[in-house]
Amino acid sequence: MHIRDIDPASTAEVDLVARRMRETLVEVEGPERGSTMYTMDWLVARVRWHLDRKSCRGRVLVAELPGKEIAGHTIIRVEPAESGSFGLVSTTYVDPAHRRTGLASAFLDRSERWFREEGMPSCCTWTSSTNEKLIALYERHGYAITESGANDITGTVMVKLSKRLAPPQE
Repeated sequence: MHIRDIDPASTAEVDLVARRMRETLVEVEGPERGSTMYTMDWLVARVRWHLDRKSCRGRVLVAELPGKEIAGHTIIRVEPAESGSFGLVSTTYVDPAHRRTGLASAFLDRSERWFREEGMPSCCTWTSSTNEKLIALYERHGYAITESGANDITGTVMVKLSKRLAPPQE
């Protein structure tokens, strides 16, 4: 398995990541809510926004298997804030056939390394409070729930998992 940046010129890769973002929403929010929260056009635009260096300091990483199959992705960015910027893992998806292989942990490790290189003192992710598998993964990596609240769009109770980052090692 090889983790690399998405090819921004590949419509197929961008579309695949957008479809899998929808699959994540369906998995976490349920079929009715997850499939109607965002249009596919919005999801594609969101992937492309993370690739636009003028708009976003972010990356879309994919895990490529031998034979060029993409087994998963993660979307990360530096999020500006009044109290100082931080790293945000926006979304992570691993194809069900490749789950429990360490891929999600590899994405998280790669994300944290990039955040350190970017000088971020901390990083976080938001997820539904019912997303027990993702919460357990992050807790195994030293994250803790630091906030919770209702999503403005769906009303779903969301939790923020946060972690302080050590500076990059020389």
